[in-house]
Amino acid sequence: QTNEESNRLPVKILGGLSSVRFRSSCPVHISHLDHLVLTVQDLNKSTHFYSKVLGMEVVTFKGDRKALSFGEQKLNLHQAGKEFEPKAKTPTPGSADRCLITKTPLTTVAAHLKVTYIVVPLMGPIRSLYFRDPDDNLIEVSNYQQ
Repeated sequence: QTNEESNRLPVKILGGLSSVRFRSSCPVHISHLDHLVLTVQDLNKSTHFYSKVLGMEVVTFKGDRKALSFGEQKLNLHQAGKEFEPKAKTPTPGSADRCLITKTPLTTVAAHLKVTYIVVPLMGPIRSLYFRDPDDNLIEVSNYQQ
């Protein structure tokens, strides 16, 4: 057994995909994610979309900055061209790709998306739903329990 093989951790197979994780000797341990920044063209359209379509709570902080809260995480919103410092090297609306986990059955999510006029291409058994926000960012909603 090689040193690399002995460092492998057991993995959970989700949706037919598997991954291998390795132990690290790094002394830093990240406990969780506080927020990600999403650069958007229109704050009003984005806050409306994420609150009405995905049930996220719109939070105002530090004056008039906006964030979308869900679970114990949040998406901080930056208006394109008016980003807050520090910022990404090239903040660009429509460049994000995320996977959100729900406990809601995906058939219920799909029905809600249809009511809110979100087009979801369905192919085969549903393990995840993919759609786009007003800036064309890709959103995946998945349910581990299905």
